[in-house]
Amino acid sequence: MSGRGRLTLCAFAATLMTAGSMLQLVEPAGWILQAAFLLAVQSGLGALARRLPMPRMLIVAVQMLATLVLLTVVFARTQALAGVLPGPNAVQRLADLLTSGAEDVGRYAAPAPVTDGIRLMLIGGVLVVGLVVDALAVTFRSAAAAGLPLLALYSVAAGLAEGGADWLWFLLAAGGYLLLLLAEGQDRLSQWGRIFSGATRSPGGSAVGAAISGGRPTAPVRTGRRIGAVALGVSLVVPAAVPALDSGLLAGTGGTNGKGSGGGTISAVNPLVSLQNNLNQPENREVMSYRTNSVDPQGFYLRILALDQFNGNEWRPSTRRLEDVPKPLPAPQGLGPDVMVTEVKSNISASQSYQQTYLPLPYPATEVRIGGRWRYEPMGRTLVGDRGETTRGAQYQVTSLMVQPTADQLAAAGAPPAALQREYTLVPSSLPKVVRQTADRVTKGAANNYEAAVKLQNFFASEGGFTYDTSVNSGTGSAAIGRFLKDKQGFCVHFSFTMAAMARTLGIPARVAVGFTPGTAQPNGSVSVGLRDAHAWPELYFEGVGWTRFEPTPARGTAPSYTQPDAPAGGTSDPDQPEKGASAAPTVAPSVSDSCPAQMRKQGECGSSASPGVVASKDSGTPAGTVLGLGLVALVILTLPLLPMLWRLRARRRRLSFSAGRTPADATARTLAAWREIIDTAWDHGIEPDDSQTPRKAAARVARLGQLAPDEAAAVHRMAGAVEQVLYAPEPRSGTGLAEDVETVRAGLRASVSRFARIRAVAAPRSAVRVIWAVSDRWAAFTVKWAARWGRGRWTGWLRRPSRQQG
Repeated sequence: MSGRGRLTLCAFAATLMTAGSMLQLVEPAGWILQAAFLLAVQSGLGALARRLPMPRMLIVAVQMLATLVLLTVVFARTQALAGVLPGPNAVQRLADLLTSGAEDVGRYAAPAPVTDGIRLMLIGGVLVVGLVVDALAVTFRSAAAAGLPLLALYSVAAGLAEGGADWLWFLLAAGGYLLLLLAEGQDRLSQWGRIFSGATRSPGGSAVGAAISGGRPTAPVRTGRRIGAVALGVSLVVPAAVPALDSGLLAGTGGTNGKGSGGGTISAVNPLVSLQNNLNQPENREVMSYRTNSVDPQGFYLRILALDQFNGNEWRPSTRRLEDVPKPLPAPQGLGPDVMVTEVKSNISASQSYQQTYLPLPYPATEVRIGGRWRYEPMGRTLVGDRGETTRGAQYQVTSLMVQPTADQLAAAGAPPAALQREYTLVPSSLPKVVRQTADRVTKGAANNYEAAVKLQNFFASEGGFTYDTSVNSGTGSAAIGRFLKDKQGFCVHFSFTMAAMARTLGIPARVAVGFTPGTAQPNGSVSVGLRDAHAWPELYFEGVGWTRFEPTPARGTAPSYTQPDAPAGGTSDPDQPEKGASAAPTVAPSVSDSCPAQMRKQGECGSSASPGVVASKDSGTPAGTVLGLGLVALVILTLPLLPMLWRLRARRRRLSFSAGRTPADATARTLAAWREIIDTAWDHGIEPDDSQTPRKAAARVARLGQLAPDEAAAVHRMAGAVEQVLYAPEPRSGTGLAEDVETVRAGLRASVSRFARIRAVAAPRSAVRVIWAVSDRWAAFTVKWAARWGRGRWTGWLRRPSRQQG
């Protein structure tokens, strides 16, 4: 196999081995096979393109276009032109999937289900990293730099995985990178001959130096081992030297995963898993307190947001445009003038440790007075924090409506708007048939949607034999709904989602609200909302009334009066106006403490979150060790790309600043340093060195390939003559004007290449690889010295390089 072919294969293997670290983030793992196939196609196209006389940037462009076509065929075939070409509709489809995937990543804790959006992000990410690795290692012949995108891919997996990535994935990723470095070493030797070992190559291509060495391992093998040892040592020493980061790379603000001091959590989690964890807390810690003038405290639910999309895997909120908070808020959608409403005023005080971006509100709120930066989502009538604004310690006043429809008004509701009917009655094809069949059976004989809704509520709450149990797995997809109908055990998540799905199969617009039940009255007249008051309930739409709450969960909340026969209407109390009250000891859950369960810490429940039901811990700020660790990591990340440029600048300054000296050795050192600077400058500008040539031939080669002008060519030939003088003349004469000649040649080389090549020569000089060679040589000298000092025997056998090794 040719050198480029070997490099291509190793780049493919290194990317795929590193991508394996992502397997722990999602379930199932079948996506990796699809990613491997597409990555192989992408690498193969790059290999074919490199066989043609094409500019390197054009090769990368071809691979980029091929990658886009591959993603279009897999994820947006129906929107593509001729099923292949990525037209505007296909690009929009890919953008929508990426947006959906980003939301899914924020919603799920690892391992997350492989939704279409997450699958696109995984496969697309692997292809992008594979493209960068292939371009750096094969097209631009810089395998060392290809470690950066591989590190980025591994870091994502390590940051999102619970407790960090497993050591096995680290070994696979490191092994892939070392394999790539070894392949590059072999390829470099096959082209440059004596760069590593000083061995020349015969016209037939055999290494003369290897024959002279008496069968010793060839240079790429030795170099690969040395580089591997250094890289592995650095990878093991650096993490040990950096302080442990308890929150992980992408974690929230506090909390651990419950499996030791390391590891992190995902800052945005599934609110439904959060809800289950809240319900299972051993202590009902307070979330917020409020005072209200409503005389129907059992109906005062605090709503966070509505989940209105059901894709078969989950219920989730739609992505909608936010706007400035209007004063007052618009009238509730669908509420007619004939329905009795009572205005309710409330003062709400959130705990200092209750930290989320959605503001709990009674529904429907008509006016909210709160400080800070908040935005308004009209369809769900929710307030969302902007630019980091959260509910932490918030105190706000809310004016809301107590909607009191009669059974007759609900029964006489007209048809909802067509767009609303279409959006809120969608059910996935994966929904089991038993759901629709059960809905038809339970609502048989219902004269209208209202009667059907009441029958569904009563079926779950009292007549169907269901049991309330918070220990049941909180899955919310189609399979979980079918399992719930069979086992008849679950908690509010199962009851609300199943009723909403059934309502949709009957053509009744439905969604699910997540928030808190009314809480517990306190002796001082306030109401305390605790951790265990977290709840989910279905909302069904009736034209003329609007979105209407139902309560199918037994032993939780209260059934609305309009679903009960002969229930008295509620109102507001006259004398007690709401007072701004603060909770005595607001400590909303879950906080980072000994009582915070491992599952909650896994789901990010012990830190701040952008999702409902997620709570943050009480802490005194970020630990100093964490700040120092983050600072060191940031410094390393920012400094690494600059190291080749900094080393090159330092080397040039050192080579050109030799003192004149008085001895012949000083003159020789000064001349050879200037000559090395010319060779490295030419290398940085794309002229690879050839140590097998004499200085005179090397100068002619640099002048020819660098397209130097006569004055610049004369300067490089003067340098070559000075080198021959100090190396071969019986009485060497010290050259003059060496630094000026070097600068003249450097200016000529810069003028002969493109702007990109000039930038590359400064920012990513090829000659910086000499640092790796120097480290390799020193490591070899150290091993020889160590073996000589500590004797022979089995230790010497362990250190001895294998003979008959082929390059």
